[in-house]
Amino acid sequence: MTNAEKVHLFLDKATVFYLLTTDGEQPKGRPFGFHLLEGDRIYFGKETVKKCYQQLLKNPHVEILALSGQEFLRYDGIAKPVKDEVLTDKVRKAIPEVMEMYDRNGLEMGLFYLENGTAEICTAVSQKEAFKV
Repeated sequence: MTNAEKVHLFLDKATVFYLLTTDGEQPKGRPFGFHLLEGDRIYFGKETVKKCYQQLLKNPHVEILALSGQEFLRYDGIAKPVKDEVLTDKVRKAIPEVMEMYDRNGLEMGLFYLENGTAEICTAVSQKEAFKV
């Protein structure tokens, strides 16, 4: 199993996870649910007009935090926006209701992945595993 697959599976188990950005010097966290493993990258998406997406463009150093059972995952890296129609079509198939709503309202899904990422899986008392993604 690749490191990207480990993170992807953890996010699947967690169901909801949090994307942490900054607004100037103020940290901001938001719940997310969508992620797509394609090759060795995990893609995430957010409306391009949302503050969250604008914040990661200004300061691309972000972190994802997820909890599953007694374990939690921290996954950080540099957000890299992606415009790719083939990838967008895969997103349409993965979350058709969301993409239909975006289309009806003239919204654009801003896709991104994390570059130079590191992940760690921990419990409340110890780090179980740390790796590059």
